[in-house]
Amino acid sequence: MDYEYYMGFALEQARKAFDLGEFPVGCVIVQGKKVIASGARQGTSQEKAFFNEIDHAEIRALKQLEKNTIKFDPEKSILFCTMEPCLMCFGAIILSKIKKIVYAFEDPMGGGTKCDLKKLPPLYKRCSIEIVSGVSRQKSLDLFYDFFHKEGNLYWKNSYLEEYTFSQKKEINSG
Repeated sequence: MDYEYYMGFALEQARKAFDLGEFPVGCVIVQGKKVIASGARQGTSQEKAFFNEIDHAEIRALKQLEKNTIKFDPEKSILFCTMEPCLMCFGAIILSKIKKIVYAFEDPMGGGTKCDLKKLPPLYKRCSIEIVSGVSRQKSLDLFYDFFHKEGNLYWKNSYLEEYTFSQKKEINSG
C-alpha cells in the first residue's frame, strides 16, 4: 500500500482545518484501498469561546464510520493521521479495533502511541496495533510551522509542541 498516497488525503483534511483557522490535523480511515471516513480538527480557532479538546480529527473520522454505507472491517482498515494520535484518540482507535496507524509528525507533547499496552487495563490489552511513523512528515511539519507562525493564533502558543516544531523546521533548514 502506498502510504504517502493515502496520507495525502489526511493532509487535505489538515489543510482544510488550517484554512479555517483550526489546528492542522487531518485523518482518514482506509479500507480496501478506499477512503471510508475522514475528519479534520475543530474547536481550536480564535472564534471559539474556549478550546474544544474533544473534536480531534481521529475522533471525527471514527464517528463518521457510523454514517458509512460500507461495512466497517477493522481488520482491513488503516488510520492515517497527520499528527501522532494523542492518548484519547489512541484509546478510541484501540477500542475500534483498527490494527494499524500511520502518522506523519510525532507529537512529543501529547502523543499516545508509545504507551505500553501491557501496562494498561484489560480493555486496552486485548489488541495489538502496528504503528508506522514519519510518512509525509515534512509536509505535515510545514503545516504546523505555518500554523504556529499565524498571527493571532493562541492554540498551544508558547507550548513545548510549538518549540519542538520550530526546532525541527530549523534543523531541517540548516541541514
